[in-house]
Amino acid sequence: MKKLFILLLFGMGTAAMACTNFIAGKKATVDGSVLCTYSADDYGMFINLAHYPAGKHAPGTMRKIIDWDDGTYHGDIPEAPVTYNVIGNINEWQVTIGETTYGGREEMTDPTGLIDYGSLIYLALQRSKTAREAIQVMTTLAETYGFRSSGETFTICDPNEAWIMEMMGKGPGGKGAVWVALRIPDDAICGHANQSRIRTFNQKDKKNVLFSKDCIKFAREKGWFNGKDADFNWCETYAPADFGGRRFCDARVWSFFRKYNKDFDRYLPWAMGKDKDAEPMPLWIIPDRKLSVADMREAMRDHYEGTPLSVDNDLGGGVWNMPYRPTPLRFKVDGKDYFNERPISTQQSSFVYVSQMRSWLPRQIGGCFWFANDEGNMCAFVPIYCGNPTQPECFNTPGADAVTFSDKNAFWVCNWVSNMVYPRYAQMFPSLKAVRDSLDMSYDQLQQSIEQRALDILNSQGEQAAVKYLTDYSAEKGAQMLSRWRQLATYLIVKYNDMVIKPEKDGKFERTETGMGARPARPGYPESVARQLVKQTGDKFAVPEE
Repeated sequence: MKKLFILLLFGMGTAAMACTNFIAGKKATVDGSVLCTYSADDYGMFINLAHYPAGKHAPGTMRKIIDWDDGTYHGDIPEAPVTYNVIGNINEWQVTIGETTYGGREEMTDPTGLIDYGSLIYLALQRSKTAREAIQVMTTLAETYGFRSSGETFTICDPNEAWIMEMMGKGPGGKGAVWVALRIPDDAICGHANQSRIRTFNQKDKKNVLFSKDCIKFAREKGWFNGKDADFNWCETYAPADFGGRRFCDARVWSFFRKYNKDFDRYLPWAMGKDKDAEPMPLWIIPDRKLSVADMREAMRDHYEGTPLSVDNDLGGGVWNMPYRPTPLRFKVDGKDYFNERPISTQQSSFVYVSQMRSWLPRQIGGCFWFANDEGNMCAFVPIYCGNPTQPECFNTPGADAVTFSDKNAFWVCNWVSNMVYPRYAQMFPSLKAVRDSLDMSYDQLQQSIEQRALDILNSQGEQAAVKYLTDYSAEKGAQMLSRWRQLATYLIVKYNDMVIKPEKDGKFERTETGMGARPARPGYPESVARQLVKQTGDKFAVPEE
């Protein structure tokens, strides 16, 4: 994601440095789940938890195509006879689809195409029971009606398989799309973050590799490729990685992979983006250990801590070492170009999820969609089950939108707290983290018993009763999270008011014997900031010796 801002800074455009997806196959996870993540990032974006109810549609029923990014009406297509329940980016069959925009060759974007990437995702979720079926639905729609977006990488998963697919249009009036999809090995992890990731692929492996008939032919006709078919490289042909594609995009994947492969720092030169001869990263790796839902959550909270790309202790972090930087990514000083790092966790996230898909459970229970309606580092993840026919009110609040605040809305309450914490991060984040982790842990601990209860209800009372139980549970936890976050907001303003810190004892703010608030601590500058200030100002603020 997101809106297709094409930055023509290095000849070939790169998309807005936005979304991030990570994927873990079922043999790469601690419990056999297929796991995938998505951070939907854009500036000013407000999105509720999506919901499309299941339905049956009479012949001749038409479906309006409304652009996911900007709400533009593009036209109509025939509705499917049967559509499935979709909540967030998961459907009732546990199929999950996410994406990142990489842009690629600008001349391949087809503004006359009917289907945008967001519509393609939700159409496929409504029409697919498996990841393979979703790929067939997506590619057929794009080839039939035209793909109007720039280059996209899609994560497409179900309880048994995980796929990565890349797709591009054929230029104005070209109608259709070229695409390639690879199945990720069950014991591997994968990631993509706004840079094309598929390079060469085994064109003879019909079981694990799918691609459009003209995938290579189209490039030949355009004069972009003239080698042997076996040497065709999707990324190098359609969307080669420039500095921005590596430093702002692939670096996020590098930061994820390096946590699960002790030798992965060999690819640091690629992630740094400045060495043109650096070795490209692999599309997937076999992790040193198996991953959990908690690991995937933490991956979405990463700011390159402990790496050469860390933004710790420089002036951009302000007095309290904020690991976030203002946008845009690039800025000029005296005519020279500079940039900010673009880590996984970013303030412009609208929502983040970890989707958990499990083949050994009934589908209504097996698909757990862990959802946070702001950026992952600043939120707890609420469990939403794939068969739920309604959203918690906090994720679908009447009246709330991108310019209308509501204290009943998770996006706005979470952003309220986040924006208090950002500029005083080192001071205030520990308080937020304690609440966040407490909620995450409580939901993790409840999961087994809740799902066992749902299974018992399913077996004794039927599917409808089990789905209602899980829907009520999700609503309860959404309301709990929102309530706890409102409490956190008021706690933070009292605790840290006016850049001081009020003391607490036994969970309560201390008072004097006369009932007044106890004297607050005044921590002043962190030592590193005080030294920078003195270095910059010299003796301007030096106290004269008496």
